[in-house]
Amino acid sequence: MIIGIIGNGNHSKRIQKILKDKNKKFIIYKPKAPKYFDKKEFEKIKNCKTVFITTPNKTHYLYIKKLWVNRYLFCEKPPVTKKNELKFLKTLSYKKIYFNFNYRFSMMAKIISDTKKYNLGELIYINKIATHGLALKNDYKKNWRSNIKNNQYGIFEMVLIHYLDLINYFYKVKKINDLKMNNISRNGTSYDTCKLSFEIGKNLIADFYATYSSPLYKKFLLLFTNGYIEQTENKFSVYGPAKNLDKNGLFKKPKVIKQYKMNHTEDYQNSLKESIHYFLDHSDNKKTFNKKMFVKSLECTSLMINGKNY
Repeated sequence: MIIGIIGNGNHSKRIQKILKDKNKKFIIYKPKAPKYFDKKEFEKIKNCKTVFITTPNKTHYLYIKKLWVNRYLFCEKPPVTKKNELKFLKTLSYKKIYFNFNYRFSMMAKIISDTKKYNLGELIYINKIATHGLALKNDYKKNWRSNIKNNQYGIFEMVLIHYLDLINYFYKVKKINDLKMNNISRNGTSYDTCKLSFEIGKNLIADFYATYSSPLYKKFLLLFTNGYIEQTENKFSVYGPAKNLDKNGLFKKPKVIKQYKMNHTEDYQNSLKESIHYFLDHSDNKKTFNKKMFVKSLECTSLMINGKNY
């Protein structure tokens, strides 16, 4: 079976490598210019029963609309970027469409799934920082990510949406309370920086920050009443219990309950491989996808577009 791939950028090439490692054969369709559409070449993609959509975010809707009938679709996140497009997705069946929020397969996702066994108590705060210097590179202005016409929500839809989806997948985000987007580098017209605060349930607030205009720095913290989960540059750690006293009766850092040594690049690569494996297992064996995955993808997209869950 020949797989169709739409797009041939850096991320598409990552996916192509994974497919090659799995001995999958594929063809690639990429328009020769942003507004060019080769009907003859696209017919080859339409003959494929499994298609990967790896093009810029604003084009996803176009390809989903052309291909969603009788095919297995793997579409990069976010699924769409406009309200009317999201409305269309809500009319579709979840059975053969998969959106690649691959952090659902990350190490943090695995740890969150096991929080009860660690006796961490109630989740009370979340903080995520993800930064690096993409906007400082000489070729950034030529990248579609720097153009607000192609990347309306900037680094929000490229980076923070992954983590927003991860938290919403497990805890259900209620609404976004505060959203600030800036272009610190002044390179290009899109947003290279985003500060996001949102509400989960009644009493839990989360703060996310991402920028393309600083040195590389990544940290993820989930604080519970009886411990916390922390991702730093090279490891994931679970700490607890909260009551950990020294000989003078003063609080000291909780003990390490569990620890995994893994850097961010390894975690990302592993989650992408697992996400693609999940998709191929379903498409190869003609299985239907989990409805929760589809619904949660639309919820997260709605949060980005509307600022609240639908």
